[in-house]
Amino acid sequence: MSYKILVVYGYRDYPVRSTSWNHLYSHGMYSGHECYYLNLAVNRVPWYLKRIKFDLIIFDTLFFVRFKRRYFEGLMRRAAVLKQSGAVKIMLPQDEFINTDLLNRFACEFGVDHIFSVAPPSEWDKIYDGVDRSRTCLHKVLTGYLDQASVETINATRDISRDIDIGYCAADPPFWHGRHGMLKGRIGEAFLNSPAAHGLRMNIITPKGHPFLGDEWLRFLLRCKYTLGVEGGTSILDRDGTISACTERYRQEHPQAGFEEVEQHCFPGLDGSFRLFALSPRHLEACATRTCQILIEGDYDGVLQPWKHYLPLKKDFSNLEEIVALVKNDSLRTEITQRAYHDIVASGAYGYPLYSARILEEALGIDTAPQDGQVTPMPLQRLAALGDRLSWHKVRLICIAKRLLKPLLGVR
Repeated sequence: MSYKILVVYGYRDYPVRSTSWNHLYSHGMYSGHECYYLNLAVNRVPWYLKRIKFDLIIFDTLFFVRFKRRYFEGLMRRAAVLKQSGAVKIMLPQDEFINTDLLNRFACEFGVDHIFSVAPPSEWDKIYDGVDRSRTCLHKVLTGYLDQASVETINATRDISRDIDIGYCAADPPFWHGRHGMLKGRIGEAFLNSPAAHGLRMNIITPKGHPFLGDEWLRFLLRCKYTLGVEGGTSILDRDGTISACTERYRQEHPQAGFEEVEQHCFPGLDGSFRLFALSPRHLEACATRTCQILIEGDYDGVLQPWKHYLPLKKDFSNLEEIVALVKNDSLRTEITQRAYHDIVASGAYGYPLYSARILEEALGIDTAPQDGQVTPMPLQRLAALGDRLSWHKVRLICIAKRLLKPLLGVR
């Protein structure tokens, strides 16, 4: 039996990071059922989708763009016609630390049946305090999985020149991500400023935005012997965006203010009261490229184990010199990367096929093995695919226009 699945998203940035792209289109690639895509950022629900009786509606991660409340509320209004659908509805939110009141509101208004959360179950009562748990089921998932095509591309690469000893890229997160979020910037600075690391070939980038798009990040990792990392997530819950708004406003008024000063004025006593720490796609990609990871000690969703899959660095960096010595000696790297590849990548346990199968099993009760995605498209499915391609052309043109207009409007 073939089920009809509608995947709804609302994204208007281009180009798209490969991890986001792979996550979005994994439903169509691996579900083995009829998948239709709709980008509400540049479209409304078209007539031909209203004619289809969907079995499942997936509100994808790229729908829950909540850093700008008004933008997300606009997406909700565009999606409102879908409230009446009798389909099973599921949410795949991420960044479950910001404007979580909107997540609760969406789940209630749209009659969501399942929420696939990247947050630890210990934090669900804090995040989804407005959701009727007898009506809506919560399930734990990862922030991303491994794409088969990307793994095959990596494995097809030959004559890799590991010309970088330690490579890393992470922008300094805003203060309202808390001390845990700040580790993403601090770990890079710690290695750059360490006298012990003198002589290592390091390429540690702290950019604004995301300089690695498409497969550029994978190509960068393939050049690195080691890479740094921290669990994704934050240590502050910002239910309605007031903490982030206060923080940004205070920093504009006091540009020299440090973290402690901002904390005292905007979120005193709240940092550390929330623990949304999770494995990120970067950690899986490093396993796939056989790049040895140096990670701040953490749980990593139980997937990565210290000394087995990565070199553990203490949060206070007290063993940094020891880790640097291991990097310079380079005797453990091959053993760790081979084990990480075997356990994480070759096992298939963290690939999109199994992820897609699990979504269907939990949402529709389909007990099925991962599918190869080879489904003969139906006429309306072809029309929806054309509409989806056109939506990306619209997004691309909008982004080009914005870049051209910025200098004219004096916007930096």
